[in-house]
Amino acid sequence: MFTAITLTASLFCSLQLAADIETWPGFLGQGSSEITADTLPIEWTPETLSWTQELSGYGQSSPVIYGDQIFLTAVDGDTKQELLVSAYRLADGQQEWSYKATSTFPEKNSVYISRAAPTPLVDENGVYAYFESGDVLAFDHHGKQLWAMSLSEEYGHPTNEFGLSASPVQVGEHIIILIDDPAAAYLVALNKKDGSVVWKTDRKPRTSWSSPAVLTIGGKPHVVCSSAGSVDGYDSQTGQQLWSFDEIGGNTGTTPRPAGLDRFLVGASPGREGENAELARRSNGVMTVQQINDGFQPAFVWTDPSPVPSWASPIEHRGLAYWVNRAGVVYCLDAETGEEAYTERLQQSAWATPVGVGNHIYIFGRDGLTTVLAAGSEFKIVAENSLWAEETPPVNNLPKTEETDERRKAAAAMFSRPVVYGVAMVDGVIVLRTGSKLFSIRGKQ
Repeated sequence: MFTAITLTASLFCSLQLAADIETWPGFLGQGSSEITADTLPIEWTPETLSWTQELSGYGQSSPVIYGDQIFLTAVDGDTKQELLVSAYRLADGQQEWSYKATSTFPEKNSVYISRAAPTPLVDENGVYAYFESGDVLAFDHHGKQLWAMSLSEEYGHPTNEFGLSASPVQVGEHIIILIDDPAAAYLVALNKKDGSVVWKTDRKPRTSWSSPAVLTIGGKPHVVCSSAGSVDGYDSQTGQQLWSFDEIGGNTGTTPRPAGLDRFLVGASPGREGENAELARRSNGVMTVQQINDGFQPAFVWTDPSPVPSWASPIEHRGLAYWVNRAGVVYCLDAETGEEAYTERLQQSAWATPVGVGNHIYIFGRDGLTTVLAAGSEFKIVAENSLWAEETPPVNNLPKTEETDERRKAAAAMFSRPVVYGVAMVDGVIVLRTGSKLFSIRGKQ
């Protein structure tokens, strides 16, 4: 009896400790710990940042946080042959460890091809990094490699000319990765302990860069993929497709985000040449999935032809839905009805997805300007904060290879500027990432 009581108490203490650890464990903060709104900073300047840290190589992934550590990925080399996974201290940005692996699928390092675009995952046992080369690497929090595997060697190399960028998600002991490619498309679950394949579900080949989401539908976690012509829901434990919606188009870059009970936001864009314009006008809105008898029925609750996203996914906060388009226009609509609250232009577009916390919406401008809006149906700018001065942009490690195509050459300057790709937040801290630099902003301690 004494032993049983001791074990129960020990387990309780362990669970309590885990609950107290602050985390931002994956892309868009899926599964993050709750943030105390009044601890976050609202105003800052380049001079008031708590710290900055230059990074090796280049990465378009977002940082992730577990406790007092930040984890990042990057690539380096003329053919992105070096895969980098690193850990930094949240308190001061000092590097704790870095691991360099060799890519199993090297390809030209270019501003036009994804460069460490998928965001890693972290949990209490490890860090799991997936690269667009198909390589998946796992480490403990101290940098010891646990296992490695290559999806490219297992199932074939991707052929998308701009690379892959979908970030993985996690459900329990599974890492779930979406590969949507013209050659082969599939959803695959790996075991966190050893990298073995738990299940694999084939999909119709397509060209897309959108990341999946884990959303609660009918009280259970569904892996939801909004990608190039369909929105599909899968059983997270078996990979079985549970439902599909194909009256949609232009949904190649954004991630479904929760918007109430059994509801989520979908974003779609006309495309670079406007090839998806007609369908995209009918594909931005709130979708619901209802359980009917033994199946599921997806449908749009409402759509609106006006808001179209760039790379930033739409979000819902306090009953309002927010989109930011490639021109920096923010659209705010009632998440329940789709009624427009306001449409206003910001100084910069956003590639990183906005975050709503408490009374504020943080919109992280592509070129380093964060606009803090008042949450609500009335447009109000609370603060505009720069990460760097225009005359002193941060280090930006560019590919050494030169473009030969004239069209790509002409646009290279625009794509080579520093871009704010991603954010991670926990109580009192905002961490932002450009390709080759990390920034920390602190609020109340």
